[in-house]
Amino acid sequence: MNGLRLLPWSSPEGKPCYLATDDSNSRLSRKADEIEALQLAMGAQLLAHARAMLDEDKASGGELRFLARRLVEALTDALRVAESRGGRLLVRGEQGADEGNRDDQ
Repeated sequence: MNGLRLLPWSSPEGKPCYLATDDSNSRLSRKADEIEALQLAMGAQLLAHARAMLDEDKASGGELRFLARRLVEALTDALRVAESRGGRLLVRGEQGADEGNRDDQ
């Protein structure tokens, strides 16, 4: 792997954190995988809760603002996971293209 992996958490200053490793099964890689899975599962649960809440038409403005904030957090997490996974797919695709070019020579 030539690239850096975007991790599913930020630094205390809010900056993105990256992992540089060739081992996708390293302890930190596995921990990042677990956290990504947890973030996506929590987002799915929140989405189900939001649908149910909106179907009732009884939510107060405060409840809806709270829900909106949590949905923003979940969407932020999901987009970070997508960016991280997309970046890793690109690196793998580039490696495959490089290997294919070597076979032609």
